[in-house]
Amino acid sequence: MSIKKLLNIRIKAAMTEAGVAEVFSPIISESSRPEFGDFQVNGVMAAAKEMGSNPRQLALDILDKINLEGIANKIEIAGPGFINIFLSNEFLNITIQKLVSEKSLGVLRPKPQKIVIDYSSPNLAKEMHVGHLRSTIIGDAMSRTLEFLGHNIVRQNHMGDWGTQFGMLIAELEDQQNTKDQNKFLLSDLEKFYRQSKEHFDTDINFANKAREYVVKLQTGDENCLKLWKKFIDISIAHSESIYLNLNVTLKPSDIRPESFYNDGLKGILVDLENQNLAKEDQGAKVVFLDELADKNGTPSPVIIEKSGGGFLYATTDLAALRYRNNILKPDRILYFIDVRQSLHMKQIFILAKKAGFVDKKVSLEHHAFGTMMDKSGKPFKTRSGGTVKLNNLLQEVTEKAFKLVTDKNPNLSKKEVSVISKKLGIGAVKYADLSKNRSNDYIFDWDSMLSFEGNTSPYLQYAYTRIYSIFEKTSFSSEDIKGDLQISTNEERKLALVLLYFGETLEQVAAQGYPHILCSYLYKLASSYMVFYEHCPILKKDIPPTIRMSRLILSKTTSQILKKGLNLLGIEVMEKCKLTLVL
Repeated sequence: MSIKKLLNIRIKAAMTEAGVAEVFSPIISESSRPEFGDFQVNGVMAAAKEMGSNPRQLALDILDKINLEGIANKIEIAGPGFINIFLSNEFLNITIQKLVSEKSLGVLRPKPQKIVIDYSSPNLAKEMHVGHLRSTIIGDAMSRTLEFLGHNIVRQNHMGDWGTQFGMLIAELEDQQNTKDQNKFLLSDLEKFYRQSKEHFDTDINFANKAREYVVKLQTGDENCLKLWKKFIDISIAHSESIYLNLNVTLKPSDIRPESFYNDGLKGILVDLENQNLAKEDQGAKVVFLDELADKNGTPSPVIIEKSGGGFLYATTDLAALRYRNNILKPDRILYFIDVRQSLHMKQIFILAKKAGFVDKKVSLEHHAFGTMMDKSGKPFKTRSGGTVKLNNLLQEVTEKAFKLVTDKNPNLSKKEVSVISKKLGIGAVKYADLSKNRSNDYIFDWDSMLSFEGNTSPYLQYAYTRIYSIFEKTSFSSEDIKGDLQISTNEERKLALVLLYFGETLEQVAAQGYPHILCSYLYKLASSYMVFYEHCPILKKDIPPTIRMSRLILSKTTSQILKKGLNLLGIEVMEKCKLTLVL
């Protein structure tokens, strides 16, 4: 349990005992100044106003009934009714000892849930581009965090391996079958095929009709179409897997549940919707009209289940996926990390899935939307020629930039050492630059800021960890030897200890809200607090008493453990035994 939750429970009980109505709760915040304690409690004045009482007297009544034995050594009233709480050093000592000794780092794990997480989900037959980055790394960070909290996570990579684009590719291949060896495909060929087929599709009505026919053939199991389709798929999946490996993402081939996986269930979705009188024929198509999402004129929101030509759409596949996940995987929550532009689609699918009984009412369906990666001009991030930036090219470029940065500052390092460091540094920089931003918003992609060793960046946190690790290497103590009681005597030590207490609370917020940037902000605050502590509280100087030195080593060890774990939950690697020298 987080310290704020603990204080809230105790103070809420005291307020109730003092006659405060149940609707009023304490508002607990960190104190901005040491003289005001570690935490400040507000909410008493609002309750006093409602009760017609003197706020300071009510605060005194509450204070008289607060039981913070073993937690605080001082509680005082400030101003007209604020309550200041000073945590005891004994409490800090016990709590930090728990953090440093437990594998869970003192994080209390909630009742475990089964959580299905849908993320990444690239369209196959094309290279992954920067548009796939956010879904992939945000979803992965959430998967890692929820897994660490003890939940049973089922990753689902809903790859687009079905639909019109494959009809176009097969039709294009047929047109070129005399000039192209069908048995020797490269991904670059598929890209070329896709561009050519898209041009043909947009300009040639006969070609477009043929492509649509091939889509229907795929959906009905045509043997020749399936054979060609499989070649496209195998090449594309191999490409995606190399990207995931490079990104240090936990998705595996076994996590792939492509659109084709649900093909056999599509007709059943339509039949069930028709039997429930939900799907109706409209202009030759089968459509569900949702009154729940009607516009301001009262016009229901249409969801097309089957096209007039007989083909199914994304909505049909998404409903089949939801039914499979509900019936087979039996989750408590289903989380989707998908572009904000799909918000209406997801609302439609969630409402319809519950309405049709495809998903149990108790299952939480959550769309955690994200914005777009933008360039410095505020436009979607593109190549100089205006094309889509391939994700593989982006990762290669950032690794090269990191290589040059490390080499310039560390000319004595071997090429092998630089390669290892630059990959961790570069990939970490790209991921953290994204994860540290509120996912709901667009964000500016900036090479210089993401690779900086100053400010809220991955290089800053990675270097902070390496710096702490170097302290341990300069002592005669092993990790197991660093133990004992905390001897907190300075404000810097106390501030660091308090920040360490917030780790569990931070993860709870991330888990509930699906915002990895909350964890990033915490890690930056932790690293910054440690740097201030390190500057003001020497550890290795000869004149430092052994008990003080050990206390500061314990704080350092706990900080390093949480930094490492926090970055790991974001999918970012740290460097321990590293010869990296940088000027902050």
